[in-house]
Amino acid sequence: MKTMTCKQLAGACDQEFRAETFEEIGELSKKHSMEMAEKGDKGHLDKMEEMKGFMNRPETMGQWFETKQKEFDALPEDQ
Repeated sequence: MKTMTCKQLAGACDQEFRAETFEEIGELSKKHSMEMAEKGDKGHLDKMEEMKGFMNRPETMGQWFETKQKEFDALPEDQ
């Protein structure tokens, strides 16, 4: 099990996510972001707009995912 924060995943807060895989962390982060957006949280809404810009450029999005995957892989296992 490893831990990453919302901010580490290009989010707006220090919410922690714990999961076995980067894909699971990504899903937890996405769910959190959607919940915060539904609440109208400006910080998360702004970060989501930034991510939309990445998503429109597949090469940039691919590089971002690769970088974050490596960051996740390098994290120590939670104690």
